Amino acid sequence: MDARLKDKVVVITGASGGIGEACARAFADEGAKLVLHGYRHVKRLHKLQHSLGVENQVLQADLTQEAEVETMFKKAIERFSKLHVLIANAGIWDVEDVPIQCMSLDNWEKMMKINQTSIFLCARAFFQCLVQNPPKSAALVIIGSASALFGEEGHAHYSAAKAAITYGLTHTLKNEIIRIIPRGRVNAVCPSWTKTPMVEVSLRDKSTITRSLQTHAIARIAEPEDVAHAVVFLSSDKLAGQISGEILAITGGMEGRVLHQPKELEKKLG
Repeated sequence: MDARLKDKVVVITGASGGIGEACARAFADEGAKLVLHGYRHVKRLHKLQHSLGVENQVLQADLTQEAEVETMFKKAIERFSKLHVLIANAGIWDVEDVPIQCMSLDNWEKMMKINQTSIFLCARAFFQCLVQNPPKSAALVIIGSASALFGEEGHAHYSAAKAAITYGLTHTLKNEIIRIIPRGRVNAVCPSWTKTPMVEVSLRDKSTITRSLQTHAIARIAEPEDVAHAVVFLSSDKLAGQISGEILAITGGMEGRVLHQPKELEKKLG
């Protein structure tokens, strides 16, 4: 289905990661123009940009630094004049489980800065661009996490940061964007375990997969494309023009209770 995103300018932060790259390819399939952000893996982005077949721009920035975020959006405006969509995807997750009594303040603050403050800085810069060069419609999609919905033992800092942007920020900005763009929308998606480079080490452990899928109705780990397709949907005025302030769980029917016993999963997963 044509999402009517052709020639829309879409900014994707963390475009070199699994979900970010899948989003870039999904938007390229719709004919959108892309601003591809990266920080540590810019070489990977340059390889990606040549395979997309649409006009795009690669920009490097540390999104925890105010000046770098402002410069990135300034360059995007200089290239494309107007921005239509921001996919706030960049973030980190710690492989190590750390209970809160063992968690350092530095670890907590680092997670908040990367997963929370960076989203604030990007959303603010995006809204400022909307004020300066208003398009007819605009959308912001925040990439949250199932950890925001259910919590995650050993990852209190990650869950707290994701919950803040998923609930407080999404529900506030969906009201603020319409003061700038009457047809503006803000939504969030919350994936559970997804096959990305960030979690590939953890997913090598079959016991980790089993523990996770015991709470999922659909007993499989999500692919990045599962998330990307939902992001494209929420970015489209045609498909989701009356949807704003919503939190879409991409979790395979995840619940806060066990649905499958390990032996059942062994049979399903082969």
